Amino acid sequence: MSDFQNQMNRVVAGFVAQITELARRAAIDTLEAALSGSEARRAVTTTSAAPGRVRGRGAKRSPDELDKLAERFQTFVKENPGLRIEQINKQLGTTTKDLALPIRKLLAEGAIHAKGQKRSTTYFAGGGGGGGGGGGGGGGRKRKAKS
Repeated sequence: MSDFQNQMNRVVAGFVAQITELARRAAIDTLEAALSGSEARRAVTTTSAAPGRVRGRGAKRSPDELDKLAERFQTFVKENPGLRIEQINKQLGTTTKDLALPIRKLLAEGAIHAKGQKRSTTYFAGGGGGGGGGGGGGGGRKRKAKS
């Protein structure tokens, strides 16, 4: 009986894979029809080849892929300091979820630093402790001197 169950499971898994592939192709065809012509085909193939989009659900990103994304983020932050993650995502074509791990690693390494909390967090190049920036002064309320 277990041999029968194994065969049945293989047949069902193959069927599910075929249905998934058909649905993906139908979605691509619909996009191509909506965008019409060769530009649509180029857009679909470019999108499907984007980092992080080829993996299956729950699959881990490779260290090389994470490094490339971290490098892109760090370079962008150097050129555009003080932006929030939503603004950065629009420019890089990423999501907050895509960038969460690379940002944590860059912060731990001191390659970037962040100011603010939650959605108002802004990102800057460097560790934030040393040079550069100048004239910022804490950004908060002034404290009373102790007497």
